[in-house]
Amino acid sequence: MNTGNASHTDVIAPQTQVRVQLSTRQADISLPEPTGPILVNTNLRRYALSTLVNALLENDKPIPFEFLINGTFLRTSIDEYLTANGISAETTLAVEYVRAIIPPLYLSSFEHDDWVSAVDVLSSASPAGQWAGRSASIVSGQERILSGSYDGLLRVWNMSSEVLATSPSATSGGHTSSIKAVKFISPTQITSSGLDRTIRIWKYNEDTEGFTASLSPQLELYGHKASVDSIAVHHPSSRLLSASADHSIGIWSIKKSDAPVAPASLLPQNNSRNSKRRKLTTSTSTPQRGPLALLKSHSAPVSSTIFAPNDPTVAYSASWDHTFRTWDLPTASLVDTRTTSHALLSLAALPDLSLLAVGTSARHITLIDPRTSATTISAMTLRGHTNAVVTLARDPDSSYGLVSGSHDGTCRIWDVRSSRSENDGPVGESMYTITRESVKGEARRVGGEGIKVFGLCWDADVGIVSGGEDKRVQINRGKGVVGKVDGG
Repeated sequence: MNTGNASHTDVIAPQTQVRVQLSTRQADISLPEPTGPILVNTNLRRYALSTLVNALLENDKPIPFEFLINGTFLRTSIDEYLTANGISAETTLAVEYVRAIIPPLYLSSFEHDDWVSAVDVLSSASPAGQWAGRSASIVSGQERILSGSYDGLLRVWNMSSEVLATSPSATSGGHTSSIKAVKFISPTQITSSGLDRTIRIWKYNEDTEGFTASLSPQLELYGHKASVDSIAVHHPSSRLLSASADHSIGIWSIKKSDAPVAPASLLPQNNSRNSKRRKLTTSTSTPQRGPLALLKSHSAPVSSTIFAPNDPTVAYSASWDHTFRTWDLPTASLVDTRTTSHALLSLAALPDLSLLAVGTSARHITLIDPRTSATTISAMTLRGHTNAVVTLARDPDSSYGLVSGSHDGTCRIWDVRSSRSENDGPVGESMYTITRESVKGEARRVGGEGIKVFGLCWDADVGIVSGGEDKRVQINRGKGVVGKVDGG
């Protein structure tokens, strides 16, 4: 029997064999010379293939590898893969290898007085840092974490888990109820929204040493008639999007001079409901403005809205009414509606794949192709969570990576290349599960009781930042968690 170059692994005769053509797009781990097809036993799995590649590379210290066939990670034996995909063992399999991913190790936690609803990061790689360019000059270790809490306060933290600034209380111009969303607009400007139906713009100022800082109210935006649960920012166009429980999406200017007058009926001093309390707890010295437009088409609360990653004149929204919608912002008009089978609770873009991920009340994530030419609503379903998926963020270092946060108390990391075929289409499986460090060693909480994840952010410099019901911001390593294929 001809074992070819498979002598690097244990060969048990007789075995079906198949030719594999190994390749990689990463120059530093490519085979030293063009290697022809290698005959291997079809009972090999990832570990044995990894051993083979390390032997061919003559590595003193083995590198763990993952293997892709037709763009999908090998999660079974080669034989099982061939059978599942109806491929003959006579075929020469093109097998691509990449470095195995790194576990998202726990780094630190920042403790709060109340539930943490939302988080964001300011770094040289974050959107706000990128928009600021060289003027920001955020060096490694000087990144900032922004958190919004159910106590109605914003906090800016340094990487040593010290609070640099806390937003004013309700009597001094702060939110009058729980915060639901936060974003850095720039290194000196922050926005937040919440249950008090407002969106607020804040001036953020640090002393030269970076030991202390301040948050002062700059602008209050009125227009929604219920909780504002999601905000998105595009600083170059000075535009902000909001998603509200009042079934609408707001388009706003973050510049006071460009913003319309606020609707008088929605201002706190004119709001009859709880008017006595509101008069006492709202500062009228902060300028108040209204929306450029309110987009009204959804028939239930809008859970999330984002700018299209490659076109800030386009927005996407996800709603409890089971629909995902596309909007043209300059004309404030609805472009497209996709109807799904479940309430949609979160939204994130995978721009290199022209896909959008939506988290559902049915515990899974659906990948949607938003282009009008798409023939199916769902391109893939990601399954694994055991409760609602309420927050999503893409991997800044990989076209294929995504992290999700759920009321089950976990964050899951996905690589959309890790999938299997089922009757209703491709189904993805998570690569890693991040649990809450606050309950490490305890029995698993049924339904995420007491540890629900509410918000997260994935930053190229800081990592995966999440906040939730355990009153903590938790940071886990994000670098190399999802493998690349471009050698970058």
